[in-house]
Amino acid sequence: MDIPVLLLASQSPRRRELLTLLGLPFDLTIADIEETPGNGARPAALAARLSREKAQAVDGDADPIIVACDTVVALDDEILGKPRDAAEAAEMLRRLRDCVHHAVYSAITLRDGRSGRLVTDVAETQIAMRPYTDEELAAYVASGDPLDKAGAYAIQHPGFHPVAVWDGCYANVVGLPLCHLARALQAWGVPVTRNVPAACQAHTGQVCAVYGEILDEK
Repeated sequence: MDIPVLLLASQSPRRRELLTLLGLPFDLTIADIEETPGNGARPAALAARLSREKAQAVDGDADPIIVACDTVVALDDEILGKPRDAAEAAEMLRRLRDCVHHAVYSAITLRDGRSGRLVTDVAETQIAMRPYTDEELAAYVASGDPLDKAGAYAIQHPGFHPVAVWDGCYANVVGLPLCHLARALQAWGVPVTRNVPAACQAHTGQVCAVYGEILDEK
C-alpha cells in the first residue's frame, strides 16, 4: 500500500528528531493557536484539547494525516507552562527540586486531512527530580534552555540532568511518545515497519520498561 506523508504540526526540533525514528515520510507546518489552560483545567484533558486544536488549525487538505502534539507538566495538578522569563524559570525549578512526584502528559492527535477524522492519545509519565544545587539551577537558567520548555526543564539536557527517576515513557517527557504514536498510526492502517522501541532506546540512550504494555507486545 502507499505510505501517506505525515504532516507534523510542530516547531519543536525534539519532536522532529523523534518522529524521524519511525522511518515514515513527513513534512512540517506550524499550528498557530492560543495555548491557554482555562480555569480548572485538568492536565491530561488540557494536553488532549490543545493537541486537537493544533491538529484542527492546520490546512491539511493535501495531506492524509496530520500529527499534532502538546505537552503539559503538572505539580499536584497545578499546570506549569513555559516560563515567561528567567526569574519564573528559576522559581519553577526551585519548586520542582527534590520533588518526588509530578507528572508529564503528552497528547498526540491524528487528523485525516480529507475526512477530518480525529483520534487523540495521551501518555503520562511520573517524575521524581534530583536535589540539584542553587549553582546548578542558576547555570541552567542562564543557558536559556528552560525558556521554551513546559515546567522549565528538559529531561535530556546533557549538563543539568534534572530528573532522578521516571515511571513511564521517557520520550513522552521529551515531547513525543513514539510508541503511542505508532499504535495510533497502526490503528489507522499506516504500516510502521521499524522496531520503534529499539530505535527510541538507541536514540535516547534510555532503557524503556513500558513499550510492551503500550504496543501490546507479549
